[in-house]
Amino acid sequence: MSKKILIGNVAIGGGEKIAVQSMATFKTCTDDAVRQAVELENAGCEILRFSVLDEDDAAAFSAIKKAVKMPLVADIHFDYKLALKSIDGGADKIRINPGNIGGEQNVQKVASAAKANGIPIRVGSNTGSIDKEFLNKYGKNEVSLAESALKQVAILEKYGVQDIVVSVKASSVPLTVKAYEYIAAKTDYPLHLGVTEAGTEFNGVIKNSAALGALLLRGIGDTVRISLSAPPVKEVVAAKALLSALELRTGANLVACPTCGRCEWDCMDFAAKTEKYISGINKPIKVAVMGCVVNGPGEAADADVGVAGAKGGCVIFSHGKILKTVKREDLEKEFFAEIDKCIL
Repeated sequence: MSKKILIGNVAIGGGEKIAVQSMATFKTCTDDAVRQAVELENAGCEILRFSVLDEDDAAAFSAIKKAVKMPLVADIHFDYKLALKSIDGGADKIRINPGNIGGEQNVQKVASAAKANGIPIRVGSNTGSIDKEFLNKYGKNEVSLAESALKQVAILEKYGVQDIVVSVKASSVPLTVKAYEYIAAKTDYPLHLGVTEAGTEFNGVIKNSAALGALLLRGIGDTVRISLSAPPVKEVVAAKALLSALELRTGANLVACPTCGRCEWDCMDFAAKTEKYISGINKPIKVAVMGCVVNGPGEAADADVGVAGAKGGCVIFSHGKILKTVKREDLEKEFFAEIDKCIL
């Protein structure tokens, strides 16, 4: 089991729940960044990262923290002074690459400030930043990727940093899985999971789900970001859905049949409406939308509440027992009322 680390008011590692992360897309010192932070927190984001390009960005954390409760992460490259100013500005965590901020003397300054303020540091590597020493020795694979990250960890440890989070991201699903398996066997620091440059929403969700699902089911990983070329709210929604599917989060779980020629109603459309309706439910209930009564109540017998198409209407059932038959025009009202009863 990984060690527990506090990022602001959120604990990761040590058996804590898997934390959902995202990254803001607006410049940090703008009003748009504040609005986006509020939107993401409302969607269920638990840790939010911001790029810090200048001193205005570094100073902006104090204003953002007045608008949201979730911890904020400063993403720093090249200028160690921006890391120091971000800590002063109120950042709850720093993301740096010790190898690109001007030598170990500067790393030591960041390390000292982080320790003094109880600020954890995330380090890591991706396939575009593998240390040349390991790239030449091993080639581009899980060993060079993970050892590059561990080299950064060792630099921070040299200066007394103990609250470290590590990531080893690749755009390849198999390489991502192998790299995290490798590093999980080498360190007990919490691991930040993600597939870098995963792509647009559809393909990106598939890549992330494949890699992160394989790792999380093996107990590897402590916090996740589903990186997408899409609005960051999409990342948060996808991460929550993945954790729910893996039964690592409590929440409403929708099961729906793919339909066939027996289906005589718009089951797919109603499944989409139901998914939207239950998206904010935090209680562990199972909701089923099935195409017909041939399989519906039987296949979804463990559902807390379900619906199946029937001739002239639909049947609503619970744990395999039919509760009522309703007309199609009354279905949404009647079915959603039964869902509400399950969460009271």
